Amino acid sequence: MTYATVVSNKPADPNERLTYRDMPTPLGDMRLVASPKGLRGAWFTDQALLPSAEGWILSESDAILEQARHELDEWFAGRRRTFDVPLDPVGTAFQHQVWHALCDLAFGVLASYGELARTVGRPKGAQAVGGAVGRNPISIIIPCHRVIGADTALTGFGGGLPRKQALLAHEGNLYRSRNPRARRVCDGQAELPW
Repeated sequence: MTYATVVSNKPADPNERLTYRDMPTPLGDMRLVASPKGLRGAWFTDQALLPSAEGWILSESDAILEQARHELDEWFAGRRRTFDVPLDPVGTAFQHQVWHALCDLAFGVLASYGELARTVGRPKGAQAVGGAVGRNPISIIIPCHRVIGADTALTGFGGGLPRKQALLAHEGNLYRSRNPRARRVCDGQAELPW
């Protein structure tokens, strides 16, 4: 995966040209947003953190958006485990560090917030890592759904616990309940939930 962004604590350029498109998925519609450098965001359209599309250009032909749509379609169909679309999320230096660590989690591999904190060199920073995970602007491709509690509890997910449960099942991690305290019950590729 190409992570094209230059890490900066400055906000995004308000005059930057951003394109977007919506796409259907088995878990609900997603909105994809691209800058000229890469995929800027991928949210389920009912997520609370979905930014307004004001000022964005609707495009069905943008190359980055089309690549992201195609790769997500393949991922949902079980024909892809990694992504190649260039990424350009906006965040702080610490958020980028956490998002890079998330990208290093392989398909089906889960990590706790504490493990992720140790990975980014902040062994006592599980709560800060949780904040960065929660601000991830590129669902699935930057796989924040792979972060669970230290006791394998499902915890939370910006797209909702039913989606997190389905995404984890797609990668072989079964949770029988959508309760945030639910614990993983098996490993191995499960039947696709859709």
